[in-house]
Amino acid sequence: MPKYMTKQRKALLRYLSQHADETLSAKQIEAALSGEGISISAVYRNLSELEREGKIRRVNQSGSREVFYQYTDGAHCRECLHLSCEKCGKTYHMNTEGAQMLVQNLAQSDAFAIDKANTVLYGVCKDCREK
Repeated sequence: MPKYMTKQRKALLRYLSQHADETLSAKQIEAALSGEGISISAVYRNLSELEREGKIRRVNQSGSREVFYQYTDGAHCRECLHLSCEKCGKTYHMNTEGAQMLVQNLAQSDAFAIDKANTVLYGVCKDCREK
């Protein structure tokens, strides 16, 4: 935990928590916070610290070299499996019932315990399939 909470860090955490279901690049975050006087270097520095603290996770999207980040510090997010669309890049929480069935089946059939907060299933979302 950092010794102090800077204005930049507060703004970044507020923004990330409001967009917890999205994966965002550092450039997108900086653009969204440009009115708060946060430089790209401050964004990267804070993202690195937040990742070390387990408050965000780094996400690589298929077909892109750019790194994306997702806020995972919310209690709801930590208890969910995530679905990530390889076409549009959106990340969703898997419905609770389906996720629980998957977790239980793997625990029983393969004696494997899933780390829900860090598990991402990749595929194509309904919206992208219908396009």
